[in-house]
Amino acid sequence: MTDAGDGAWSIGELAGRAGVTVKTVRYYSDRGLLPEAGRSGGGHRRYGPGALARLREIRSLRALGLGVPEVARALEDGDRLAEVVAGELRGVARERAALAWREASLRLLAECGGAERAALLPLLGAGPLPPDTDAVVRFWRRSLPVRLPSPLVARVLDEVVPVPPDEPSAGQVRAFALLRGLVSDPRPERAPGPPLRGERYRPAVLYEGLGEAYGLAGARVRAGRAPGGGDALDCFAGAYALALGEPDSPAFRRRLAELLGREETGVMARYWKLVVPLLPADRPALGLLHHHLAEALAAPRAA
Repeated sequence: MTDAGDGAWSIGELAGRAGVTVKTVRYYSDRGLLPEAGRSGGGHRRYGPGALARLREIRSLRALGLGVPEVARALEDGDRLAEVVAGELRGVARERAALAWREASLRLLAECGGAERAALLPLLGAGPLPPDTDAVVRFWRRSLPVRLPSPLVARVLDEVVPVPPDEPSAGQVRAFALLRGLVSDPRPERAPGPPLRGERYRPAVLYEGLGEAYGLAGARVRAGRAPGGGDALDCFAGAYALALGEPDSPAFRRRLAELLGREETGVMARYWKLVVPLLPADRPALGLLHHHLAEALAAPRAA
């Protein structure tokens, strides 16, 4: 019963109107989510009619999975509610991606044979789900020349580090697991050296030029043309020549083709084979563009 004339509800009345227990009302009151209208003469909690709407808001947000601290922030004002909801949506997206990676990983283990399963299992359990790219980034930072400007390094990393898909296939899980194993291998032969050496070698010039060459080659692929021809090939060879301070001559191209041919069985070749399944269909892998340009350089017509 309410006290005559005060328009307030006891904790039991509020709990009854909301369909919850007294313990629940007390819990949210003690955490400051449910303001009291005052106390009775006997010291009992009293709640105004607005407390019922507030309690329903709390229960709705809790039913959506928000924790008490998040509910407290959400109830401060309408703008804060939008921020909290956006944060929760990001969390749900991460959870969905983790579940998708878990399901695809289990499918992979169910489909592969005993020997492959034994080899993949340690790699699949070596990191979080969805996987992060920390090991891949470290691999590239070890591989890139130390004198590259930071903005150029950031651009290179954006192009060469694959983003784990939110909805992976079993094949993509396999590729990413093997990729992580490749880049985490501490053996010396797994650490590629710089693409060029020499006192006159200017790495920033090379990587800027290669970026332009790959852009031209990628445009040729999207146009249905061979990536290793025309302006793309000239830009590719010219980037190496300019970086070394040499003229782009037939003799230089022959030496460059021989140098690049030795890379075809190295760790970078294995890296790009694993990366290709992880890229969107409309995004040519830089490693494959590099391979086609190197092949075109070695072809008789390029001499």
